[in-house]
Amino acid sequence: MLYSALHSVVPPLAKAVWRPTVTGLEHVPRSGGVLLASNHLSFIDSVVIPVVVPRRVVFLAKSDYFTGTGAKGAATRAWFESLGMLPVDRDDTNAALASLGIAQEVLERGDAFGIYPEGTRSRDGRLYRGRTGAAHLALTTGVPVVPVGLTGTEDLQPVGSRLPRLVPVTVAFGAPITTAGRFEGVPLGRARRELTDEVMDAIAALSGQERAPGYNERSAAT
Repeated sequence: MLYSALHSVVPPLAKAVWRPTVTGLEHVPRSGGVLLASNHLSFIDSVVIPVVVPRRVVFLAKSDYFTGTGAKGAATRAWFESLGMLPVDRDDTNAALASLGIAQEVLERGDAFGIYPEGTRSRDGRLYRGRTGAAHLALTTGVPVVPVGLTGTEDLQPVGSRLPRLVPVTVAFGAPITTAGRFEGVPLGRARRELTDEVMDAIAALSGQERAPGYNERSAAT
């Protein structure tokens, strides 16, 4: 109920203020499970995508946002829940497996799930090699993957900034990538890698980012 109430107000207000440029929205199915696989430039990416997509998009957020106390903690928790976010403990050694389990449940009940194949925010603006979690989910559940290219969000809310700024932002959605019948007889590990690379190529085409040769890693300060 909280999500429905706020989603009818927040997206129109946010779009009126920030006026993001959105292309390819017709590629996002209006119902059924779907993975939205995006590049990752800023914390606020997980707000921007749900704002422009006309259906609920579930993202994972670190559990700290849901455990605060007092009025501020309650307000923070309500805000993240209203955006459709679910908590995950990123410092737990089993966090990756838990995240995949949560995502699979979301997809199997027919909802949209947002994921960043790079694993963490790019600190230099380059697009890093994708990890295979999104491909695992697509191959396991059979849902399509819609690539998403974000530009400008790193300036919308830079690291250390408490409030968003008024800057040009573009959200580009690509054609869905499906898996049905494509990887029969292909070893599972190879199928995940090939699908991941295909998704990252599509994201790169949408975002125009320079490609980095390796994986992105969380900084010690994150």
